[in-house]
Amino acid sequence: MEINIPHIVIIIAFVVWNIITLLMYGIDKAKAKRDKKRISEKALLLVALIMGGLGSILGMVLFRHKTKKLKFTLGVPLCLLLNIGVIVLLVHFGILTA
Repeated sequence: MEINIPHIVIIIAFVVWNIITLLMYGIDKAKAKRDKKRISEKALLLVALIMGGLGSILGMVLFRHKTKKLKFTLGVPLCLLLNIGVIVLLVHFGILTA
């Protein structure tokens, strides 16, 4: 299987984006503990929607953050499913090759 540079760049961007997303959940949890200005729920959900679903779920689990809020317990897994769907469609239509 041949991997060309653009695919590597896409994979690296996806991993980095999900690490950033994970860190956002950790930062928000730390700020919540110290009563500091927080990252908005809208921003946390938006990064999950924009291909950050995996990082969001990991952030929720690792930091035990937003796990009691229905919009997160339902919304973030839905975002992950949508993220997976986008990847499947990109592969299906030949934009990305598996």
